[in-house]
Amino acid sequence: MDFNMKKLASDAGIFFTRAVQFTEEKLGQAEKTELDAHFENLLARADTTKNWTEKILRQTEVLLQPNPSARVEEFLYEKLDRKVPSRVTNGELLAQYMMEAASDFGATTPYGKTLIKVGETERRLGGAERDFIHAASINFLTPLRNFLEGDWRTISKERRILENRRLDLDACKARLKKAKAAEAKAAAVPDFQETRPRNYILSASAAALWSDEVEKAEHELRLAQTEFDRQAEVTRLLLEGINSTHVNHLRCLHEFAEAQTTYFAQCYQYMLDLQKQLNRLPGTFVGNTESTSPPPNAASPTAMVAATGPAVPTLPVVTTIAGAPNSAPGVEALNPSEVKPPSSGTRKARVLYDYDAADSSELSLLSDEMITVYSLPGMDPDWLIGERGNKKGKVPVTYLELLS
Repeated sequence: MDFNMKKLASDAGIFFTRAVQFTEEKLGQAEKTELDAHFENLLARADTTKNWTEKILRQTEVLLQPNPSARVEEFLYEKLDRKVPSRVTNGELLAQYMMEAASDFGATTPYGKTLIKVGETERRLGGAERDFIHAASINFLTPLRNFLEGDWRTISKERRILENRRLDLDACKARLKKAKAAEAKAAAVPDFQETRPRNYILSASAAALWSDEVEKAEHELRLAQTEFDRQAEVTRLLLEGINSTHVNHLRCLHEFAEAQTTYFAQCYQYMLDLQKQLNRLPGTFVGNTESTSPPPNAASPTAMVAATGPAVPTLPVVTTIAGAPNSAPGVEALNPSEVKPPSSGTRKARVLYDYDAADSSELSLLSDEMITVYSLPGMDPDWLIGERGNKKGKVPVTYLELLS
């Protein structure tokens, strides 16, 4: 390997000069070039962005993957540039155990049937969780990592170069200051024996020698100032790009919130469907609907949609066994053919998703079709009566967008 000894010695000298300058600044024995207030604000804003981005990234990773061992494994696969193996979610694993338990207990027994129904729902919940984790990783975590591993590394590199340029500039200022002081001293008290090197011509004056040193120091100072100004401008442009980073992270944050909203809405709908299925199973206990329904102020999809519709009082429902006669005047005893629309209070609604009726009291729906809906006293607030032509039946509120 061919070493350039001159360059190596020069780099060592520069490093030593910077170290001396930095030490003297810390000890208060040397002046330090201060950056303007706007530049300092940009530096502080960049540091704050980096620190909070790291914290948000780490905590989001914990949210998506609570298992620290799994996070370490994913990190190693990512650094090795290898595909992370597919991992079963907790919901899918629970679904597998429930299915196996139902097989052992008997799939035709009430307990076995219920295990199968709940297991199928847990599997769907696990799939929704997998989709949410994937969407959050792509749309939110990846941009944060790209900033920390790309833009921030570039900013840090340019800031280190700027700091070195500042140290060089301050060293040149100190060198010029010393040369001018020596020149003034030599001009005031000439001393040819002490102030000039032995190999200089004896007729040269010490003042002339120090004048040359001053000119050389001024030239080096101009070069150092030019390099410092150029690097400061480069660093300033990178720091001002933090505003664009905030805009990008804002968009990613909206996508993360949208993915999380979709995930929880899916989970809520899956659990509503499970509750309906369990209610139809013979020998399955059905809890009081007042205790299982979300509170009025809960930010659930049903609560948000129902808030736009007419308020409907709910009647208490007595805990029963599904399949047994129920004397409570709830929606389960509704006969659509006997329902008559009220004289006022009907509304138009657009169907958001396809819906298959579970029994003759419900109305099947097709996405994007328009129907007329209204409520009846004593109905569950999660349901409305829907009419389409000559057909009518109960429809879930979560599948509708109420228009007027």
